[in-house]
Amino acid sequence: MCQKHRTESAERRRPPCKPAEARRAVEHAVAERCRATHTTCAREALADALLVASELTTNAILHGGGVTDFRVDVVEPGVRVSVSDRSDELPVYVEPVDHHGRRRAGGLGWPIVCRLARDVRVTDLPAGGKCITAVVPLS
Repeated sequence: MCQKHRTESAERRRPPCKPAEARRAVEHAVAERCRATHTTCAREALADALLVASELTTNAILHGGGVTDFRVDVVEPGVRVSVSDRSDELPVYVEPVDHHGRRRAGGLGWPIVCRLARDVRVTDLPAGGKCITAVVPLS
């Protein structure tokens, strides 16, 4: 079962269990920060943050036994997205082509996260599972 998540405003709700919900949470947190600071965010930078949130959530669902926690904070210099799941397995890069030269479906999420995020960390959780945190620049 999904636990609660926190946005920058410290709201408490259930964590996103679907990529679309994760994207909405990121969009909401960024919009709140922009309103509060009277600033704007480049659309391309926000799109990168939305894609990273979507990929981390999708990977937690497909490979990690589901999302157990989700956090999004707007910090200097961008958006910090943390997604926890039940698996102790580290994310891996999978070659896009198998040993017969055929293209594989999927396998692009982790490289996308690593390319778009400035800082990516994988942390083991005390009760099992892991938390992946990625900071995506907003400028």
